[in-house]
Amino acid sequence: MKPKLIAMLTVLTLSPLAAHETLDLGGTWKVSLDPQNTGVEQRWFAREMTAPITLPGSVQEARMGDPVTVDTKWVGGVRDRSYFTANRYAPYRQPGNIKVPFWLQPETSYIGAAWYQREIDVPASWTGKRVVLSLERPHWKTTVWLGERELGSNDSLSTPHACELGVAGRDLAIGKHRLTVRVDNTHNPDIGENSHSISDHTQGNWNGIVGRMELIATATAWIEELQVFPDTAKRAVAVKGRVAGIPGAAMPETVSLTPGANTKATVAKLGRDGTFGATLALAADAALWDEFNPALHRLTAEIAGGERREAVFGLRDFTADGRQLKINGRPVFLRGTLDCAAYPRTGHPPMDIATWEHVLGIIKAHGLNHVRFHSWCPPEAAFVAADKMGVYLQVEVNTWPKHSVTLGDGLPVDDWIDRETARILRAYGNHPSFVMLCAGNEPGGPKHPQWLAGWLNRQKKADSRRLYTAGAGWPEIPENDYHVPPEPRIHRWGEGLGSRINARAPETVTDYNDYIRARTAPVVSHEIGQWCAYPNFDEIKKYTGYLKAKNFEIFRESLEAHGMAAQAHDFLIASGKLQALCYKEDIESALRTPRMGGFQLLGLNDFPGQGTALVGVLDAFWEEKGYVSPAEFSRFCNSTVPLALLDKRVFTTGEHLSARAKIAHYGDKPLANATVAWRLVADDGSVAAAGQLASQKPIAPGLGDLGRIDLPLEKVPAPARYKLALEVRAGAAVFTNDWDVWVYPQAEQVASTVPDNVMLTQSFNAAAQKKLAEGGAVVLVIPPSKVAPDAKKGPVALGFSSIFWNTSWTQGQAPHTLGILCDPKSPALAAFPTDPWSNWQWWHPITNAAPMILDALPRELAPTVQVIDDWFTNRKLALVFEARVGRGRLLVTSIDITDAVLDPVRRQLRASLLAYAASPAFQPAVSITKQQLQSLFAKK
Repeated sequence: MKPKLIAMLTVLTLSPLAAHETLDLGGTWKVSLDPQNTGVEQRWFAREMTAPITLPGSVQEARMGDPVTVDTKWVGGVRDRSYFTANRYAPYRQPGNIKVPFWLQPETSYIGAAWYQREIDVPASWTGKRVVLSLERPHWKTTVWLGERELGSNDSLSTPHACELGVAGRDLAIGKHRLTVRVDNTHNPDIGENSHSISDHTQGNWNGIVGRMELIATATAWIEELQVFPDTAKRAVAVKGRVAGIPGAAMPETVSLTPGANTKATVAKLGRDGTFGATLALAADAALWDEFNPALHRLTAEIAGGERREAVFGLRDFTADGRQLKINGRPVFLRGTLDCAAYPRTGHPPMDIATWEHVLGIIKAHGLNHVRFHSWCPPEAAFVAADKMGVYLQVEVNTWPKHSVTLGDGLPVDDWIDRETARILRAYGNHPSFVMLCAGNEPGGPKHPQWLAGWLNRQKKADSRRLYTAGAGWPEIPENDYHVPPEPRIHRWGEGLGSRINARAPETVTDYNDYIRARTAPVVSHEIGQWCAYPNFDEIKKYTGYLKAKNFEIFRESLEAHGMAAQAHDFLIASGKLQALCYKEDIESALRTPRMGGFQLLGLNDFPGQGTALVGVLDAFWEEKGYVSPAEFSRFCNSTVPLALLDKRVFTTGEHLSARAKIAHYGDKPLANATVAWRLVADDGSVAAAGQLASQKPIAPGLGDLGRIDLPLEKVPAPARYKLALEVRAGAAVFTNDWDVWVYPQAEQVASTVPDNVMLTQSFNAAAQKKLAEGGAVVLVIPPSKVAPDAKKGPVALGFSSIFWNTSWTQGQAPHTLGILCDPKSPALAAFPTDPWSNWQWWHPITNAAPMILDALPRELAPTVQVIDDWFTNRKLALVFEARVGRGRLLVTSIDITDAVLDPVRRQLRASLLAYAASPAFQPAVSITKQQLQSLFAKK
């Protein structure tokens, strides 16, 4: 039997009712679980619950429910089902050692109804007052009983659940009562099994109430709604609201509206239905709200009897002007990250303002100004913090209606989105940070564009204070105020090794101007990045709540089984450096695009679900991993960023380094009297060259030209890596950015002949074996096409970039690797300048190579140039290694360096490897057999 649905109020928030008397209901409650859903029929509301539980909190936090097993029912799709069948996961399917690889694992699982109960005491001092129960952030649907009287039900995921208890001393007796709240976290209605509002992919499908829980006493006539619509041009606000009352209550005739301290009140008359409206003038110099000056104002509404309500608002105008997004008439560029509701310490999002200020502070420290809440709506505290800190928010109506449900087909999700949207706008509409609303993520179904067009028209008619779009990712329909498409990025889903970052030589010129010009509305690129780093196993100890990183434990044990546990931290740092490099190019590509609306990263922090997507430069706790600091990140991601447009990053001393200097400036005012300087800086800090560009006129917000850099390289020491640094000064403000470039000697200046005491061969033939048997030195180049693949999985897809999202959720999309790891001090690389990790010059060797799998070789063999494998497989991969074969010394590489006529990078690497092989320093320490060596070649 299902509980009867009775309408409940949903507009109570943290601040507007702060003047009322309240009773905090947090503390010890009692709970009973109802997995068979028999409690309503059996009238559980009429009996005493027994097990203690602390609220705010959840069943999972109390470790109630069932232990996780292979048969646990999850909310969320598992694309890679190998966990349930593959031999490598067999140990983790055993009772007592259950570990799942696809998301964080709760200590207990529970889906169903839970009945929470406590005694409340209505004080005599509340006699004659209306009493309301408010429950913030239940998960999910609630039904409330007072004694045996059912008071109401609610199914909002976004706004507080509130219901009327009655008037104290009249239909609500003074004194003690039994309050029972049934919370049901079953996935019904289906709003999309992968929606981050409910899914095990991120916060988990917990059951409980985690926000404020209180009784609120008001007068019998009260201000039910108060909405503020700013007009920045006139420095005025239009106020709309409604006064409500219990049946028979004396209703006021007017409402007094005061738009700030020391301002005169305006008296508005109430309509017959209790509604009121007025336009109030603010001070002529009233401050506007934006990311640089998040000025807030306060409106007070009061009716007879002293009943008051307040609304905090900002004067701001967030608009679409053709293809350009604007804040208060000035171009704005959204530099965003996703918040996917992953907060592992609690298993639910923060409910307090201080924690949100901490998280948003970290986001701003990385140069970002925007947060997209992927398929969920944050609590009031997040809006309050964002208002205060000047962060632009895109809220979504809790849905990802694609995999388990579709839009526009008459399913319950359609009606639920409409109702939930109205609740969100009513509860949070006054917040100036709430600048964008989206129905949800990546919708599905053949009719979803038409249905969402209607949804957009309804919302824009109802509330003009923000911009609206149909869906994150798609559809791109005329009704959108702005589009969020997945195309403008350097690597798209399914592109594999054909993406720009993997298929084209490094440059810093490409932008998305053609894409933007083909559209008439602003474009904010969807979920760019998704670049992975290797897991940080030191993070495991941070999981002190009920969610545990069992996935990390699986990956760590796999690395140990492959004999590379000691390299875990090196893998993290090296892959992280590559990840940061990929993000820099992704972000700068967007910044150098004229009139682009912005981007939304996926993400600044890790995503724990969907197979484990370690895409953040921060971990799932919004904490640094140790390879890029906020200061470093914000050099290329900020409101003002110098840009150098280079056709390439690799040069020879016979060329000129030529670059166009630009600036992406989206500050609060033009840059006056700006000076521009550039330097070419060597690794030791010495300046190889420097110059000034012409003085600049005031640089208006937008994308501006700074001039050209042209530098002959004939006198620049080579081979060497340099940083081209660009600095823009405007008064006390200094903006800097830099780009790695490499200068190599010209071809005729690099040794191309093979040393007399070295054999260079592409085959382990009789001549090579004879040379080794005589104690000689052999450099064996295994052509990439002849490298043995993984016997079970096929060829290892080597790309320059790191892994996109993760190979589990993408079902094996390339690349399968996380860059290289090497020792720059290795004598084999003495003439080849390199970092310990992938940098842009490695694109040239990597795209002409295939990784060798060394698992069958001795464990003590350490590759000269190692490839970091996917954490799901943890194979020992190499591009270069050395070993003894009998008396001989062997250097093996699977980078194509046979021909001396190569690109400058491989030419230099070839010379370095051959010189090492010819030197007395070439003394491999580990021996391998001929059979082990031959196993590296693909079978014919």
